[in-house]
Amino acid sequence: MRRIVAAVLALAVLTPAAWAQTSNGNTFTWNGTIPQGDWLNIHNLNGDITVEGTDGTVVRVTGEKHWRNGDPSRVRFQVSKDGGSVTICALWHEDDRCDENGYHSHGDHDDDHNDVSVHFTVQLPKGVKVDAGTVNGGLDINGAGSEVKAHTVNGRVTATTAQGPVNASTVNGSVRVSMDALTGSGDLRFSTVNGSVTVELPSTLNADVDLSTVNGGISSDFPLTISGRMSPRHIHATIGHGGRDLKVSTVNGSVELRKR
Repeated sequence: MRRIVAAVLALAVLTPAAWAQTSNGNTFTWNGTIPQGDWLNIHNLNGDITVEGTDGTVVRVTGEKHWRNGDPSRVRFQVSKDGGSVTICALWHEDDRCDENGYHSHGDHDDDHNDVSVHFTVQLPKGVKVDAGTVNGGLDINGAGSEVKAHTVNGRVTATTAQGPVNASTVNGSVRVSMDALTGSGDLRFSTVNGSVTVELPSTLNADVDLSTVNGGISSDFPLTISGRMSPRHIHATIGHGGRDLKVSTVNGSVELRKR
């Protein structure tokens, strides 16, 4: 009987460490463990997302509300789990929903002048993949140790990881990505409309490349074997032996490929 009681007490102690969530209304915190190879999905609407790599094993997420004239009580946080992966979202409206595929807003909210923003900060252990997305805000992912997806509409994207692949996009802002190493055969896609794109990749890269801009230049530290017609604004080429697809595009800005 004592052994059974001890086991129950041990479980009670371990459960909060595996999944602990608190909120004081304006600040949200979540601490938990996510197995290596699974995903942490962070989805926002208004506000930045900052991710820092950590040597620990616990994922720590903080969401802080900021506002001038808005109503912070209308913004809520949602946490869901699918297998080993966890999705955390900030939601602005009662009919908004969020899952591992992103933020889903229903109805017409054009007359909504709520100026509340949420700044997410994340401590991310090595081996945990991250998908970070917002609409109005920047993304800063520093020291990740696995695959990264980063996407916004109005804001810049910066991402560094010890081991890619990385996919990153915005509409109004620059994209700057750096990978120490690449695993698997996943494609690499980086895009913006108004801004430059700079990608630092391992010197051992093998890829089939598509680079394009409308108002800007294209440069590469890697030798490019051009295929098709040569154009200073749109290049189809091979790096090394070819293989994974690498697509980098912008409209107003430069495209740069750099050796890591």
